[in-house]
Amino acid sequence: MFLIFVLSWPAQSVTGRIAFNEEQLRELQAPVGWLTYVTSAEFWNGTLQNWQSALLAVASMAILAVYLRQRGSPESKPVGAAHDSTGIEG
Repeated sequence: MFLIFVLSWPAQSVTGRIAFNEEQLRELQAPVGWLTYVTSAEFWNGTLQNWQSALLAVASMAILAVYLRQRGSPESKPVGAAHDSTGIEG
């Protein structure tokens, strides 16, 4: 996962720069270089928003998985117990 996290930054920098330069050209402004784009607020804002939403989704799933599988909850049952023990048919 860490490797995916690290490799996503160069990919986002290349694709983001292309989109940013297209917008610059539409507004009749000069395109920017890769280093200029990577050090800009545009790049960091987009990158951090993407990762914020991904981490929020993963954290929500982890918290809900723990909460819904707590001992004594209707969704929880001992390992090896019959499906009828929860009263939910699957």
